[in-house]
Amino acid sequence: MASNDVVVYEDLRVANLVKNHNLAKSISDAAWSQFTGFLDYYGKVLGKAVVAINPAFTSQDCHNCGHRVKKSLSTRTHKCPNCGIEICRDTNAALNILKRGMEALGMEWSNSIGGHPRTASKEGTTEETPTSADEGKPDSVSGVDEPVTA
Repeated sequence: MASNDVVVYEDLRVANLVKNHNLAKSISDAAWSQFTGFLDYYGKVLGKAVVAINPAFTSQDCHNCGHRVKKSLSTRTHKCPNCGIEICRDTNAALNILKRGMEALGMEWSNSIGGHPRTASKEGTTEETPTSADEGKPDSVSGVDEPVTA
């Protein structure tokens, strides 16, 4: 987390997910609730923005045009009939999650994979550099409802 200025994750309701008996053990073993608790804690300690977003339709909405493409859990590719994009279902969901988190922070969303302008054209770089999200960062670093204690 120290190298990232913003962390966005789906606010999954583990209790609802474990109702699917085929997935219950995997979900419980993953300790999702503990993991997100760590994210929120270290986000506060390190001064990073941590946002939990509603998981509804993140894998069905097209990240490119917003068109909703219904699919079963077994369908692993996102094919949008509206804009023609075809990508991995998980990549599509990840881009939607990031987009929603950035919008929740009031930050500009750029639907581009070109990298940071100062390093994108330099040979020998990863084509990306971290950028600061401190400007305009909200006072609350977590998108999860938390009780206010005095």
